[in-house]
Amino acid sequence: MNTRSKNPGDTPTRSSRLTRHMEQHGGGGALSDIILGGQDGLVNVLGVILGLVAATPDPRIIVAGGLAATFAESISMAAVAYTSTLADRDFYRAELERERYEIRELPEAEREEVRQIYRDWGLEGEALEGVVRQITANEETWLQVMMADELKLQPVDEQRVLRSALIVGVAAIIGSLIPLIPFFFLASGLVSRGLSIGISLGVSAVALFLVGVYKARQTVGRPGRSGVQMAVIGIASALAGYGIGTLFGG
Repeated sequence: MNTRSKNPGDTPTRSSRLTRHMEQHGGGGALSDIILGGQDGLVNVLGVILGLVAATPDPRIIVAGGLAATFAESISMAAVAYTSTLADRDFYRAELERERYEIRELPEAEREEVRQIYRDWGLEGEALEGVVRQITANEETWLQVMMADELKLQPVDEQRVLRSALIVGVAAIIGSLIPLIPFFFLASGLVSRGLSIGISLGVSAVALFLVGVYKARQTVGRPGRSGVQMAVIGIASALAGYGIGTLFGG
């Protein structure tokens, strides 16, 4: 938003466009939900599987434990996504009502806050006062400016509550199955124990690397570095499960 070169009367329109733009692109949206569920599911289930591999030679127990972890993880992640999004929505509503109350009961103080916001953006004199008058002439516009520009909060889409939970849950299942699939072949006697471990670690590392690359390309950062960081951190975290399993292995 460049308030220095535009008409003061245009400000509410630009603010509304900025709000819609931030709702579409801010916070990562579905991308952040996919990464959250997929990465968490993959790393956690890989850790569980490696722990079971170190603790027991029975491939059926490994597969059963991996499946149990997969569905427990996906349900848990979906529930967390649902409740956290609800919490964001409720927090926004509470702050909205607080701002509404202050606008009605302490209008001069709130008007001065609007003035300070645009003063910080470089406006002054009559240009500044014109913007303040225009914004504070309408309560809803005033509220939107205070929520977006003072509190840095955006409304939560009601449809996003369930959508976010669904995306996180499905991504967690898909991510969890990536390290688990090789052990189905182990249980069927098609591959050896060592090969299944190697395939699981290799596929998981590649998946984490690709997620890191994709995230960097969709946001900011260096794709290669982001991919390596995600792969290293994820595999190192999962190997902690193997260490725990060796303490109880025979």
